[in-house]
Amino acid sequence: MIEDHRMRITRLVLPLALALATPLGAATHLFILSGQSNMARLEPDRTFTPAVTKAMAPDEVIVVKEAQGGQPIWRWYKDWKPSSGKEPKYPEAKPKGEIYDNLMVKVNEAIQGKDIDTVTFVWMQGERDAKGGYEDVYEQSFKGLIKQLETDLSRDDISVVYGRLSDHEPKGKEENWTRMRELQVAMAEANPHWEWVDTDDLNDHRPNKPNDLHYSKEGYDIFGERLAEKAAALAKAREAE
Repeated sequence: MIEDHRMRITRLVLPLALALATPLGAATHLFILSGQSNMARLEPDRTFTPAVTKAMAPDEVIVVKEAQGGQPIWRWYKDWKPSSGKEPKYPEAKPKGEIYDNLMVKVNEAIQGKDIDTVTFVWMQGERDAKGGYEDVYEQSFKGLIKQLETDLSRDDISVVYGRLSDHEPKGKEENWTRMRELQVAMAEANPHWEWVDTDDLNDHRPNKPNDLHYSKEGYDIFGERLAEKAAALAKAREAE
């Protein structure tokens, strides 16, 4: 009888304790990280996730990442089309949107059964498109990607933060690279819910690779912090609307 009484108390108290563990009125924020090599090399658990979690406390934070080096935007955006019938030069004639589909598998698993209050898309990509001379269709492709994501998540309020291409400037592609950098700034400045972060000071500078395309170990940590600061601010602004 005493044991049964204790079990009944436990059944009553445990749900109350769980309820009290979640702050009343707390929101749930989803941060989706994706892109090519400089995103693939970013370790969210080192700086991004701790920083954004601290900034959003006591709300719940969900961070999902899927990235792959050396990939053009059509590996995410399924309706990508080159300008003037210009076909891709690269050998990756792989299905359009394949990386995006892998990303969405992770996203759907992470948010299953949860009510998501804000979604912020965190992006580092464009190097391959600039090298290939596809910066002329990048803006419409990226906007199409965001619309694709909003459709799949049944919402129209996704915020965006991305890293601007660094000042690496690959030989022979300097003009394309500069146009992409300018485009990335212009896109963010035209949308109040989009932000860009600077990466010019993050490049690795080893003797054999001065001003490398990739960042130093410290550079990736700084990059994560910068993305987190902008992403958290965008999520808070969305929540306040």
